[in-house]
Amino acid sequence: MKNKGENKCCASQLRYDVISRDWVVVAPGRGKRPEAFKKERVKSEIDPKECVFCRLDNADFLFAIAGGKKFEKDIPKNWDVAAIANKFPAFCAIDKPKICWQKEGELYRTMDAAGFCEVIITRDHYKHIALLGAEKIKEIIDTYQARFLALKKNRFVKYVSVFHNHGVEAGASQPHPHSQIITTPLVDTDLREALANYKKYWRGHKKCLSCAMTEWELKNGARLVCQNKDFAAVCPFASKAAFEVVISPKKHLPYFETITEPQKKSLAQIFSAVMKKIYSGLNDPPYNFYLHTAPSDGRDYPYYHWHFTIVPKINIAAGFEMNARMEIVPIAPEDAAAYLRAQSIG
Repeated sequence: MKNKGENKCCASQLRYDVISRDWVVVAPGRGKRPEAFKKERVKSEIDPKECVFCRLDNADFLFAIAGGKKFEKDIPKNWDVAAIANKFPAFCAIDKPKICWQKEGELYRTMDAAGFCEVIITRDHYKHIALLGAEKIKEIIDTYQARFLALKKNRFVKYVSVFHNHGVEAGASQPHPHSQIITTPLVDTDLREALANYKKYWRGHKKCLSCAMTEWELKNGARLVCQNKDFAAVCPFASKAAFEVVISPKKHLPYFETITEPQKKSLAQIFSAVMKKIYSGLNDPPYNFYLHTAPSDGRDYPYYHWHFTIVPKINIAAGFEMNARMEIVPIAPEDAAAYLRAQSIG
């Protein structure tokens, strides 16, 4: 006897992520059209007079841009973007960290969480990145690069993590727009796995894995959100979240911190376009974006390719995802990309 529904076509797909070697479930059969992800959002607001990021008089100042000029000693009154030390750091800047493993019994190991935690703040309390022009976004990218170059000089900095949280659901503790930089004394497991897969592909094909993926996405076009002369924005084949977008250089570039002035302008332009499309199409959703780049541990990574990943907080991971470590994505990346492509950015 046949099971009920046996002859029905399966609308879901298992897709393999060639970078992480994870599987994801693309399940558009759950019946949601792209417009259904455009929800009313509950905004968290703080009066600018009470906002700790609107006035930086007592902040531990590190870097600023004002009127197109860079400042590293004193914060100017007319600052546009500023980098300050995080008052509540997850990693601690200590003089002589123990950067080797310490044993606890036979099973456990520890090491000092040595590192730096910084906050990158834009001046306008109400204008987050989707509402900024490309020239202002470039100033944010300038600040990312300046702080990255300064932080990687420290001998115990092995990786520099640049990320941005927008909205309470995405982990933003303050509604004032800001990014963060955290350095770590080790390279995390996921990145080490990705590096190994990039290296294996490089050796086998004499080509970068990301370059091969971008070449196909530009040729295929189904998952392309937008592009310019230097960058492509794509909803990945094996997206781990609805409307996930990866912005990647078309040219092979392992190290973000070596980005040039023309490349920064081009990156700011495509970042502006993508963020405006997400803002318009999904009604200003909460999101995270983060940079993946080669480690700063003194080794060479010619086979890696840096990129930014933007992850709207549309679907929430539940028991299956945590148990199986297999994400369920309720919209096909091809449909997500088509919907975002159609969004006007004014």
